[in-house]
Amino acid sequence: MNTVQEIERAIDSLTPQEREKLFAWLDENHPQPIDAQLKADLDAGRIDARIRRAVADHRTGKTRAL
Repeated sequence: MNTVQEIERAIDSLTPQEREKLFAWLDENHPQPIDAQLKADLDAGRIDARIRRAVADHRTGKTRAL
């Protein structure tokens, strides 16, 4: 496969199960920049305070179901 169009056609021809495997592989091996940044922020503890506040807000009834 030499072009993006060939890759797109090949992906379109996959079964749903094969496509799911491909997407899982892509997530594992080629994460989106936002995913990598979020993981780095989580690992560094940069959003721990926000998480604690969200959990506290939920426990005190300051949230609502989506």
